[in-house]
Amino acid sequence: MPSSENHSSSKSLASIGRSIWGIAREQVHSVESIHESNVEDLELQLFQSNVSQRFHDLSSVKDEEFLSLAWMTKLLDAFLSCQEDFRVILLNNKSKVAKPPLDHIVAEYFEKTVKALDICNATREGIEKVRQWEKHIEIVLCALDSRQKAIMGEGQFRRARKALMELAIAMLDEKDSGSVLQQRNRSFGRHNAAKNHRHQPGHSRSLSWSVSHSWSAAKQLQSIANSLVPPHRNEILATSGLAVPVFIMGWVLMLVLWTLVAAIPCQDRGLQCHFSIPRQFSWGAPILLLHERIAEESKKRDRRNSNGLLKEINNIEKCTHLMTDLIDSAELPLADAQRKVLEHEVEELSLVCGALKSGLDPLESQVREVFRMIVNCRVEGLDFLPRASNPE
Repeated sequence: MPSSENHSSSKSLASIGRSIWGIAREQVHSVESIHESNVEDLELQLFQSNVSQRFHDLSSVKDEEFLSLAWMTKLLDAFLSCQEDFRVILLNNKSKVAKPPLDHIVAEYFEKTVKALDICNATREGIEKVRQWEKHIEIVLCALDSRQKAIMGEGQFRRARKALMELAIAMLDEKDSGSVLQQRNRSFGRHNAAKNHRHQPGHSRSLSWSVSHSWSAAKQLQSIANSLVPPHRNEILATSGLAVPVFIMGWVLMLVLWTLVAAIPCQDRGLQCHFSIPRQFSWGAPILLLHERIAEESKKRDRRNSNGLLKEINNIEKCTHLMTDLIDSAELPLADAQRKVLEHEVEELSLVCGALKSGLDPLESQVREVFRMIVNCRVEGLDFLPRASNPE
């Protein structure tokens, strides 16, 4: 009888032991789950905070810096930083990204990035056009360089006048090709047929590919804007909150592309996209503020018909208009007063040229980096998306 009691007691102890071990294991799993959830929440909060801070800094700069080449480079720096943070979030949550509904949400974002590649190409072309304008300015500066020639002659004025006229024609042509109203009333092909005869057909996207004659920056932007729909509460819950950074990155992409089109000469560069981000998203405030500030800049009298809102383009237009008026009204030989005014305007034009020389290369380099990073993130992301969600 004692042996039976001992056997029963040992079974009871074993059962209690297993129960305690099971509870302990569940507690460990629960703690791990809570820790993982806390890490994810912290990661998402940090991403939102960083986006908010970066665009707040960009929106609060002084007027002298706003929309300059240096500022545009900082804008692309901010995008690259956000894109890298976003890429890390996706990589850290591969298993969730591969499941619905997040797979579909991420796939839609990658579709938007295809349009971004087109705008990167258009921006590169716009930068190259500004470089061509810079060459005309260099001719003017060379012709009117008083350090090389003690006396200004008719030949120098004639050379400067010719360069200014060619610059004015080049900038006027660009206004026509970039104007929404002009573009809707005529064919792209008729305008730049001779200039772009070397462009080959095809739609492979690389940074050396040129946009087609019928391509429209305004339509690309509108297409992206129309697809930016806030995630529903059930989507946020079903994706453990990961639908939110995808939505954030969509708006970051939209703002950066819209700003590039606004600032740099671009084919059909209409800016009439409506920006609307629900108030519960705190990161949306600096994005909307930046959009509003750029939109106000476009409404200024001297910017309404500009080739682009880039500060240096505005300076080119102002300086060349003054220089043209000065040369047209000058009487040779120049009086001392006229000579001083001319030298001052040459100095101003030289500063504009210097800003272009120092700012265009870094901006183009950043555009190339944006293109490369978008492609790499897209390829990387599509690798772990299920085939049904893969847009390719």
